[in-house]
Amino acid sequence: MKDPNIPLSESEKNTPDGWAHLRIKEIGKITSGTTPLRSNSLYHSHGSIPWVKTTDLNNSVILETEEKVTEIALKETSLRVYPKETVLVAMYGGFNQIGRTGILGIEATINQALSAITVNKDEIDPIFLLNWFNAKVGLWKNLAGSSRKDPNITSKDVGDFPFIKPPLPEQKAIAQALGVVDEAIQKNDQLITQKELRKKWLMQNLLTGKKRLKGFGGEWRECSYEKLLKVVRRPVKWDENKLYKLVSVRRRSGGIFFREALYGHQIKVKGLRTTEVGDFLFSKMQIVHGASALVTKEFEEAMISGSYIATIAKDPKLLNMEFFNWYSKLPYFYHQTLISSYGVHIEKMTFDFDTFLQLEMMLPSHQEQTAITQVLQAADQEIQLLRAKVEKLREQKKWMMQQLLTGKKRLRL
Repeated sequence: MKDPNIPLSESEKNTPDGWAHLRIKEIGKITSGTTPLRSNSLYHSHGSIPWVKTTDLNNSVILETEEKVTEIALKETSLRVYPKETVLVAMYGGFNQIGRTGILGIEATINQALSAITVNKDEIDPIFLLNWFNAKVGLWKNLAGSSRKDPNITSKDVGDFPFIKPPLPEQKAIAQALGVVDEAIQKNDQLITQKELRKKWLMQNLLTGKKRLKGFGGEWRECSYEKLLKVVRRPVKWDENKLYKLVSVRRRSGGIFFREALYGHQIKVKGLRTTEVGDFLFSKMQIVHGASALVTKEFEEAMISGSYIATIAKDPKLLNMEFFNWYSKLPYFYHQTLISSYGVHIEKMTFDFDTFLQLEMMLPSHQEQTAITQVLQAADQEIQLLRAKVEKLREQKKWMMQQLLTGKKRLRL
């Protein structure tokens, strides 16, 4: 029978007979941990006992922790070791951390920012409970955001959190079905990591000539950037009533993105310029952090401010700008932009483009540049396809959680 004192969402009002509506405090014991005194090295130095913090939570099985504590800490503080299959929930540590979860795949201690829920496994499947929490992360954030100036939740909030309990065999079947999708996501994530490492290896070797593609030989030549790059300026004919699409460049070679579109009368500095496909943009203020990128079709005719330098190849037969874009992601290129900048603090350094132009890069033939670019683009596309696959799997799991955890869809047992 449904407990009338527990509010139900619309999707939960028609759950199957035999599914109980409870609170977390009715299905498990809720406790939390502590942080051994940081200044006491006997508690932390050369520790062997896993100690879980908010940042260790991965919404899945926890098999390792960033930090460990010592046996002395365990004896002299209120720390306790939790068994495997303890479910953890973050109560604070920043708004984006609230509601993050994990389930112990190892015995471990925890800090005070986490609630640990231990359950009777004859009644509750821990993996089912973990999936329940993951499906309800929005509720955690709503609770935290509406309760206090400094968003957080308490162990009481965790205890009062609603829970729908199917019979144990159905809990296990639902957890297993969701686990199949989790396993597929994990395998593809691992494959993405492998492909990313391979792409990094290809970049470091092909872009520097350490490895050559089949069919290419001959020496690479040293060319100054002054010989390779030409600055382009396409001033905008100003219109106070025109809506201008503005773009910026992310740090760490993160590419171009659209900023807020503004009308001319909303823009204080009227020195915008137009971009074209193939322009390579340098951020004067952020280049030391890797803020440079090639303009693609998506951003054609977007506007940049005077804080950007737009360049093209002086001789397209000498330099393939897509090759140059890949080259710009190398640590060596980052170093070149750093030594071409001035300022007392890295966050306030300014790019001296004239100094940069005097530096050099090693360049293969245009044909080899094109071939290298094609190899790297293929590697990158492979990664993007895998990421799209993972996103579809995540959407599939989200749909399954919405259906299975509320009894809208039933599994055959």
